[in-house]
Amino acid sequence: MRDRQGEAITILVTPVWKDSTRLAAFGRELAAELAKRDPAVRWIIADDGSGEDEVRRLEELCEAFARVHPHVRVHPAASHHGKGSVVREAWALEPEADWLAFVDADGSVSASDMLDLIAHARDQRVSAFAIRKNTASTRVEEGIFRWIRHHGFLLACRLILGIRSEDTQCGAKVMKGEDFRSILDRLVEPGLAFDAELLAEMTEAGLVWDEVPVSWVRKGGSRVHAIGDTWQMLRALFRIRSRLGEATAREE
Repeated sequence: MRDRQGEAITILVTPVWKDSTRLAAFGRELAAELAKRDPAVRWIIADDGSGEDEVRRLEELCEAFARVHPHVRVHPAASHHGKGSVVREAWALEPEADWLAFVDADGSVSASDMLDLIAHARDQRVSAFAIRKNTASTRVEEGIFRWIRHHGFLLACRLILGIRSEDTQCGAKVMKGEDFRSILDRLVEPGLAFDAELLAEMTEAGLVWDEVPVSWVRKGGSRVHAIGDTWQMLRALFRIRSRLGEATAREE
């Protein structure tokens, strides 16, 4: 799909749930970076059923962002289902887009790194997923308990789903539109296990992706509950494995 100038269409979604405060800071950074480096990107702030007051605050922020980067809008979901649900819903607004991306609203992955990730995907013509990794040019700042949860869940993804990834959950990803559409009907997880399901289905379909190190700095105000959400995500891995097994059985 091409826009009027013949450019490939890229959709960037920022999922939010009662998160206008953190978006206010990161959104200004992202709007400025988009205007400077990639003004044709269509940015969607996707609200996951936060309620009328929060959507109103997001609309006010959107008006401010649009003075810098005009291709931005708010998409309010009718009810709260989870990150995976609202990202898929927002991506579906542009069903023939060439590139589909999302970045979390907390700013742990910087706007500059997000734009670098989009550029990498388009230059290499491959889906590109950010990974938290210390390198000569990137740094990761996360507490010990988050590190343990992060690597524990990564190990679970490998053991339960066979995913070979250095980081399934980093909140910055860019997909080829055709890759996403080829597995869309198999993606059902509404919450935080969306990323793991995405990679599992891509693996099952023989699709490839690049993993790109980014800097990651822990931000305050997270709504992820260390115990409750982690338990729900682990349960989701077994649901995903069950569905993969059922799909394999049907094919046989």
